Amino acid sequence: MQRVSGASVTAGGQVLGSIGAGYLILLGIAASDTRDKADKLVQKIRKLRIFADANGKTNLSIEDVRGEVLVVSQFTLYADCAKGNRPSFIGAAPPEFAEEMYEYFLRACEGQFEGVERGSFGADMKVSLCNDGPFTVILEY
Repeated sequence: MQRVSGASVTAGGQVLGSIGAGYLILLGIAASDTRDKADKLVQKIRKLRIFADANGKTNLSIEDVRGEVLVVSQFTLYADCAKGNRPSFIGAAPPEFAEEMYEYFLRACEGQFEGVERGSFGADMKVSLCNDGPFTVILEY
């Protein structure tokens, strides 16, 4: 997840989603993921305080700054490069399950954040962003 001042995702030359200040969430899904884990992740993201307050300290949540969220599915987060030179993606969830969980995660986000944008599951996408800070965190459940 990256704190951004802006981000967008396109596929086939079409803008699929675009946000101003907020979070770009690159979402990888494993076969062991559950809806409960997704719900916990959304709550963690909602409560995480990584936006600067008036004193420049990371004290504010996405709610405090009325930020937006762009969620992009990214199975390559499960790339295993330990052996050889070609990544293995055996740790990633099968596509049907991953898409179901991606859609569930998006619905959970829509219930918690003001502006939620998305990519297109399984599409060849181009992601543009301005990482604010830069500030990137890895959240796992």
